[in-house]
Parts: sequence; C-alpha cells; structure tokens
Amino acid sequence: MARRRLRSSTVVLGGMGLLALTITSCGSEPDKRCADRANLDHLPSYECDTYDGKGDHYYGGKIEGGTVWGGSFDKSAVERDGFGCSGSGGG
Repeated sequence: MARRRLRSSTVVLGGMGLLALTITSCGSEPDKRCADRANLDHLPSYECDTYDGKGDHYYGGKIEGGTVWGGSFDKSAVERDGFGCSGSGGG
C-alpha cells in the first residue's frame, strides 16, 4: 500500500492560508455606520466625517427602516468574534 506524501510547499501554503484566515477574522472591526444619537436615524457617512456633522459612529447592530438598532455608540461595548477568537474580543 503506497502512501502519498505531501510536498512541503503544499503544507506551508495551507498553513499560511489558515493563519491569514485566523488573523483577519480575529482582528476585524465591528461594522461602523453613522447615526443620530437623539433618534437613532441612519445618516449618510459625511454626517459623521465632518466637524459640524450631526451624527456619531454607531458600531455593530443593524439598520432597519432607516433606524439603527442592536449596537452601540461605544465601540468597546461591541464584540466581533471570528474563527478562533475568544468571547473577550480579538486582537
């Protein structure tokens, strides 16, 4: 019975792919969108990117009916777990 040997380049490339997947998944940022703090209306991004804009960045959550919900204006309060990440956030 013959055993098939994997080439070292195949093993290295496979390992590099897995490492890249793990790093990008754990280090990913939560979704960021612009919203009005008073009524949670979803706003165009320029309302958060300019000094006199009326919005703030809202992290995570969803947009439904023009309103954001399920996230937070506090980035540290939103966790984004990925492949191989612990519940305390990725790094």
